[in-house]
Amino acid sequence: MKFSEMKYERPDLEAVKAQLRELTEALKNADSYETAREAFIKKDDLEKHIGTFEQLAQIRHDIDTRDEFYDAESRFWDESMPTLQEDLMSFSMAMLSGKFRPDFEKEFGDLMFINDEIALKTFSPEIVEDLQEENRLASEYGRLIASAQVPFEGGTYTLSQLTPFKNDPDDERRKAAWIAEGTWYKENQEQLDDIYDKLVKVRDKMGRKLGYDGYTQLGYYRMGRNCYTKEDIEKFREAVAAYVVPVASAVFKRQAERLGKTYPMSYADNQLEFRSGNPKPKGTADDILAAGKKFYDELSPETSEFFNKMLDMELLNVLSTPGKKAGGYCTGIYDYEMPFIFANFNGTQGDVEVVTHEAGHAFAAYTSRKAVPMSYMWPTMESCECHSMSMEFFAEKWAEDFFGDDTRKYLYSHLAGALKFIPYGTMVDHFQHEVYAHPEMTPKERHAVWKRLLGIYQPWMKLDGEIPFYSEGEGWQRQLHIYEVPFYYIDYCLAQTVALEFWAMIQEDIDNAWKHYMAYTRMGGSKVFTDLLKNADLESPFDGDTLKHVCEKAADYLANYDLDGIR
Repeated sequence: MKFSEMKYERPDLEAVKAQLRELTEALKNADSYETAREAFIKKDDLEKHIGTFEQLAQIRHDIDTRDEFYDAESRFWDESMPTLQEDLMSFSMAMLSGKFRPDFEKEFGDLMFINDEIALKTFSPEIVEDLQEENRLASEYGRLIASAQVPFEGGTYTLSQLTPFKNDPDDERRKAAWIAEGTWYKENQEQLDDIYDKLVKVRDKMGRKLGYDGYTQLGYYRMGRNCYTKEDIEKFREAVAAYVVPVASAVFKRQAERLGKTYPMSYADNQLEFRSGNPKPKGTADDILAAGKKFYDELSPETSEFFNKMLDMELLNVLSTPGKKAGGYCTGIYDYEMPFIFANFNGTQGDVEVVTHEAGHAFAAYTSRKAVPMSYMWPTMESCECHSMSMEFFAEKWAEDFFGDDTRKYLYSHLAGALKFIPYGTMVDHFQHEVYAHPEMTPKERHAVWKRLLGIYQPWMKLDGEIPFYSEGEGWQRQLHIYEVPFYYIDYCLAQTVALEFWAMIQEDIDNAWKHYMAYTRMGGSKVFTDLLKNADLESPFDGDTLKHVCEKAADYLANYDLDGIR
């Protein structure tokens, strides 16, 4: 069945709640494990069914935020999902206290109980209205970004469509594109500030209602973090500042030399890696997908089966079109046991990284599509990002199919980008910790925090006010995760560390590296992050000098990379 043929209907939520209550009573009153297990499986299937409708509505809304029907359905789900939480939590409580818990743990493992205990710390009926308000505000941000129409060179572009101009080799044109984008953000900054201020305050209020001293601990629980703490993240941030920032700074200094610029550079100049232009994929969107098919066909039988099903069922929506929500993601359509990839191709190397990164998520979900409970389909987010970021490095062997003459540029750029990204992602996380520790801050004070952190994590960025918004130290407002999924972003940095371990293994023996990758992926979400790594013989980002060692290997590779003939 193709995506367009998948039927959407708005469920009767009162009937769903009644079903959940019936299943909870059946679980409580079960006189045998078989009876209790039947209630558990029915509840899991019901959750998949409701999740399928929710995701179909959200995807179709995101494809065209102007569609009135799916805009109404998106708002319905924003309002409705929080009202289901009480009944879902009642079922979880019955599972946790039930007499058949040892039998469930024997068959399904204990992680679902650990995760349920964490989830119970994130909800109370008294925060339902707050959750609805949070959803409304996050959707308002998404709609605002999707609505952007940026005038440039006589045309009008969405933020995604403007991206190629922001990478243009012509200095003046590139700078003008950055100014055009920054101007749009400045013109809408009052609304952006207002949305975020309300989000911070409603999240802080939820945390306090649940007995915490603010939002941060609640945010960690909502992310399902079950094997590391805020203190572990603080130590990781210290390692990033000590080991990664100096390496990334050296990469930017060599970049400035290639461009004939003075370090530190402007946002516009930092975006250009080579004087002749950044690596670009060859051909059209269809050509990129065809190269992706070749990659997955040749990588392994499992990836070949997966990607061909994705293509056959039209489960990749990748073109950047008017009204489409910004960004990209992978999600699941559970009744059909398939993932879906949403993206905005714009003619840059990011298009290829959609086919590798988001499809890395999708392959992991496909591998675990029959997982029971359904929560075992996805591990926690840092674990998921290992699937995607590592898949990018496996694809490097096929880089010529994607990039043609720009292959050498891409191989350098991709590894350099990994090192450049970790400080930025860590800064995003640090910023959010500061914000939620001080929810009383004004928008102006939040901008000042971001500007201060830029000096720690991105000293290569020149802040001179030449480019509106960005060079004024306000660029955090373009990062949708800060608005929509607080405390998510450090997951990318932890995963990038693991992905760099895979990169080093691939340099020596790609077949052996793939065995480790599959050992990691086949477990789905049945183990915590650190145990997934142990099972695959990988080092944890929290262990000793892991970050230092992977940075040293990557830095040495880049310092000795042959750039002869590339300007």
